[in-house]
Amino acid sequence: MSLPRTPSFCLDGRRALVTGAGRGIGLAAAAALAEAGAEPVLAARSGAEVEAAAEAIRAAGGRAEAAALDVTDDGAVARFFEDRPAFHILVNNAGTNRPMKMTEVGPDDYAAVMDLNVRAAFFVAQRAVRRMLDDGVQGSLIHIGSQMGHVAAANRSLYCASKWALEGMSRAFALDLAPHNIRSNTIAPTFIETSLTRPMFADAAFRASVEAKIKLGRIGRPEDLMGAVVYLAGDASALVTGTSLLVDGGWTAD
Repeated sequence: MSLPRTPSFCLDGRRALVTGAGRGIGLAAAAALAEAGAEPVLAARSGAEVEAAAEAIRAAGGRAEAAALDVTDDGAVARFFEDRPAFHILVNNAGTNRPMKMTEVGPDDYAAVMDLNVRAAFFVAQRAVRRMLDDGVQGSLIHIGSQMGHVAAANRSLYCASKWALEGMSRAFALDLAPHNIRSNTIAPTFIETSLTRPMFADAAFRASVEAKIKLGRIGRPEDLMGAVVYLAGDASALVTGTSLLVDGGWTAD
């Protein structure tokens, strides 16, 4: 009897772009892809930060490149993709949050969150896809969303708006790109403790309220998302597109 074989999780020979890759979730995604054999380009506005991150990946035996890139700068994004061969994997991770009541949100807050979380994600993906199509590359778009793209929370109206938009955008991408075997999915994490979110958790009451809603009883770590990134990047998820992989410890289960 011939047994079916598990599709490979190896990403040897594949090029990846990870935005917002200097720290936190972006750095974890880049490290995971490199460990699986891919060659990630780590992009962020802080060139020194991503260069240090890329050097750490190289020191660990992986391959990585750093690029200083402001993904909200359309001209810079266009030039970035003009100078490079197509990527097989995009991790659309750059994002921001400004928690506040909806009555307090101003035009500048709206622009800052929506321009980065939605507009930049859209046009980075568009540029990546155009190069994929030009070079005949089949690949995977992975957008880092949030459980707040599936549920709502107080003081998160602006963030929820951006992450719900990202979910719809990704699903529509999947329909447009399926004929070219380019897949589009989101990863939707719960609260992840990083250098940016750690100050919030210094508030013991807030931390307790979050942990009470995460059924597994703890706040997430960047490492909790690394397997999901590798899965969606490669052949193991070859028939997965237009969906969202919730990594939320059960927050949205009830």
